[in-house]
Amino acid sequence: MKLQASPVKQLALQHQLHVFQPESLKPADVQAQIAATGADVMIVAAYGLIIPTSVLHMPKKGCYNIHASLLPRWRGAAPIHRALLAGDHETGVTIMEVVPALDAGAMVSKGVIPITESDTTQTLHDALAQLGAELMGQAMQKLAEDGALPSTPQDERLVTYAHKLEKSEAAIDWRKSAVEISRQVRGFNPFPVATAHLRGMTCRIWFANAAAGDGAIGEIRNLGETISVACGQGVLHIYELQMPGGKRQSAKVFAQSQQLKAGEFFS
Repeated sequence: MKLQASPVKQLALQHQLHVFQPESLKPADVQAQIAATGADVMIVAAYGLIIPTSVLHMPKKGCYNIHASLLPRWRGAAPIHRALLAGDHETGVTIMEVVPALDAGAMVSKGVIPITESDTTQTLHDALAQLGAELMGQAMQKLAEDGALPSTPQDERLVTYAHKLEKSEAAIDWRKSAVEISRQVRGFNPFPVATAHLRGMTCRIWFANAAAGDGAIGEIRNLGETISVACGQGVLHIYELQMPGGKRQSAKVFAQSQQLKAGEFFS
């Protein structure tokens, strides 16, 4: 697989902007190049490492980060996924000061987005990216006009951590409730994608919602526009899924191509 430049880098190069892409910010020569820019402010987005204190002190007016959660809830690597998995009713973006600790800086501003039953990590990511850009633009405008940004310390008593996803979390346990499994499916779309076994093969499930109903755990109850599967509590309506080596398909097309029958089981 060939590595490609990120959209940010591609846009910068299109505008003949210098792109400096070190593997680490720790080497002295790297820090010297950053210091030589004489930057007024530093903006951080989706940077997964702790920035050295010496680098944080270089910009004259500070360093600010866009974080995809309503801090202090969901500090860490996977805030969007964890919000969906936990059943949060809303999420958002926090503009915060960067400090040499994980997402612990004082908060400058926040924006809120409701989480609906049709949301996936992908849809929330896209909405939060737009919101984050708007909030950071507003913050930088205020910083340029006022010379400083008021901030509020985080309440450490309310901190939760969004731990990095493990691929093992993608496997569906049909003994769980349909509500929990729906969150799992939507939270793991587009990565790592929830999985279940059908006829001895691993099937990827891309989108599903929960509904009332009953039946033997894992049993396919109905086939139509959705594939309805009984869970520990309730029924999961599957809308889109994929067999190994195949394409993503609607439930109706999938059921027809696989000649599924009500009464078969996911395991």
